[in-house]
Amino acid sequence: MNQPWTTDQAWQQLLTGNKNFVSGDLSHEHQDAAKRKELVAEQTPFAALFGCSDSRLAAEMIFDVGLGDLFVVRNAGQVIAETILGSLEFAVEVLKVPLIVILGHDQCGAITAGVAAQKGSVKFEGEFIHNLVNRITPTIEQGLSVGETTIEEFTRRHIKETVSELVQRSEIIRDAVKAGRLGIVGAEYKLGIGEVRLVESLGIKA
Repeated sequence: MNQPWTTDQAWQQLLTGNKNFVSGDLSHEHQDAAKRKELVAEQTPFAALFGCSDSRLAAEMIFDVGLGDLFVVRNAGQVIAETILGSLEFAVEVLKVPLIVILGHDQCGAITAGVAAQKGSVKFEGEFIHNLVNRITPTIEQGLSVGETTIEEFTRRHIKETVSELVQRSEIIRDAVKAGRLGIVGAEYKLGIGEVRLVESLGIKA
């Protein structure tokens, strides 16, 4: 696409790619030597994605895209941190992406660990994994306070809260959304069927 992407065009492209992935009718575009050579000088991704680092959550495959299409940032449980905020601000401010996708998934090990930690049934010895899980447990506690009990419910809540935290903490991202230059989608990936389902959206016609 030669013209700049709009937020809606970017999201629709990802939805189309995900439909290809679910059906198995993949395009495999932008994965050849010519595209690799073209990208040496610069990258112009049409979306940024912040997702869980689970090995089953391979963003380019899930959305049937290739080299240079997505600016991908990942950690276990898609937990917001300063380095994550900096990376996503770079995508918006420097790369001018019109869309950020927050992608969680069912059967998430980090969410499951957060539930176990909240119950006191497990204790993590490593300092850094302990800190990561501690950033998820408030979501579990909030969910429990309103009657939520399942991993699926906690996962969707965490996706929504990640979208909210991203906008609250980053002035660059918040201003881009207000100006209509950026849309944000919170979505859940279903491992068994390969489908991406919308959970939350800002600034797009979902």
